[in-house]
Amino acid sequence: MSTASTASSPELPPHGGGEAHGGMVKSLSLWNYFTMGFGAIIGTGWVLLVGDWMILGGGPVEAMIAFVLGAVFLLPIGAVFGELTCAIPISGGIVEYVDRTFGPTAAHITGWFLSLGNGILCPWEAIAISSLLATMWSRLDGFGWLTGVKLYDIAGSSVYLWPLLISEAVCVLVIALNFRGASAAAKLSSFLSKALLAGMVLAMVVSLFKGGPGNLMPLFAKVEAAQSGSASGAVTTAGAFLPGVLAVLVMTPFFYTGFDTIPQSAEEASEGLDWKKFGMVISASLLAAGLFYVFCIYAFGTIFPWRQSVAMPVPALASIEKISMWFYLPMLVIGTLGPLGPMNSFYGATARIMLAMGRKGYLPKSFASIDGRTGTPKTANIVLAVATVIGPFLGGNLLIPLTEVSSLSFVFACTMAAAACMKMRWSEPDLPRPYTVPGGKIGIGLAIAAGAVIIALQVLPFSPAALKPTSWVIVVVWVVLGMALRLTVHRARRE
Repeated sequence: MSTASTASSPELPPHGGGEAHGGMVKSLSLWNYFTMGFGAIIGTGWVLLVGDWMILGGGPVEAMIAFVLGAVFLLPIGAVFGELTCAIPISGGIVEYVDRTFGPTAAHITGWFLSLGNGILCPWEAIAISSLLATMWSRLDGFGWLTGVKLYDIAGSSVYLWPLLISEAVCVLVIALNFRGASAAAKLSSFLSKALLAGMVLAMVVSLFKGGPGNLMPLFAKVEAAQSGSASGAVTTAGAFLPGVLAVLVMTPFFYTGFDTIPQSAEEASEGLDWKKFGMVISASLLAAGLFYVFCIYAFGTIFPWRQSVAMPVPALASIEKISMWFYLPMLVIGTLGPLGPMNSFYGATARIMLAMGRKGYLPKSFASIDGRTGTPKTANIVLAVATVIGPFLGGNLLIPLTEVSSLSFVFACTMAAAACMKMRWSEPDLPRPYTVPGGKIGIGLAIAAGAVIIALQVLPFSPAALKPTSWVIVVVWVVLGMALRLTVHRARRE
């Protein structure tokens, strides 16, 4: 077993060199990293889907337990990322970790799935903005024009002109910030993290004075389509308390996705950063997000009896609307602006994963290019820009399938990173490690086991939380596309 090093200068990336040499701009502080990760994790899923969590679990208690377990499962994985990133601080480092331990094929598969898991969040958040505009803003006096022009129906949901255009404007803002560089994007994440915390405090105050723990009962109850106000058509498929917990548990990695945006931007750390503290930032962002989610579910599960709340569209907002418009309007603004934070963070993280894959030759050479003026990945930014602007065209009913696919892809990549961390303890025992996983190899083993359990719950057909057919179609298409792209790159090399 290697011993932890206190070195403040971990191994430099092979393509580093700083801004002066055409590398990534080194400008991010520990606080930037924390707000980037925390903002990416909490996003606005709690605004749009807190009712869905209660419906899927059969009650708010099941949802709270699931989110606590989700944080516990992912903490060892967060620690693994902390150790690996502090030792090898490069953009899209997960590709490098797996390549050094299991070879290029495993690294390509891991990077490709992580690109899917993170990249989905950009169109997902764009869909969330459009859905809020169509379902909540359009009900306000003077805002009925938002749904005045219906374009088409897709997968059972309607797409309207003005919510589409406003969502596209938000997408353009995020794209422009990421083309400017990580520093500008990090400032936006910091601001939105504070706004989201303010929204949660507001909800807790309303719950304290207007609600009560008795509204959490019954402990378990099935919610059928007729009693569900879910914008994504969620119903309770579990038949008892424990299956209800599992049904929500397998989705929690999606809502905790975001802490991995921290290591993806490690190459842009400011000079003199304390790397030992950096390793702790990832776990801190996970714990903070876990507390946020539990308080969120409790607040919106107790303002009214929970079965009454989930019958309303977007219960996080509808329940506050019934109490006070003075509380409702700030929450609606926060909920609508909230997607900017995670969309921004995942845009940058996915671009850097693609950058790493380009450097390794898993993607065309153009993906390895960095803009000399802004220090951002050029080709990856363009690809993600296209994917992001497509989001608002897809409709709200794709939110759940995209959630399931992102969760599976993310956990698979995290499990591969944990396996790489374990193997590297033997293959590279002298690698400087400013931060190490608590518990050493036992802690790393727990990370591998946690990832394997969550994957099994999603892929085994007899699991109560197995992926639905639409989600499997997305996964299969992505795998086929990855194989075709790999063959194309190999053919280009031979020629």
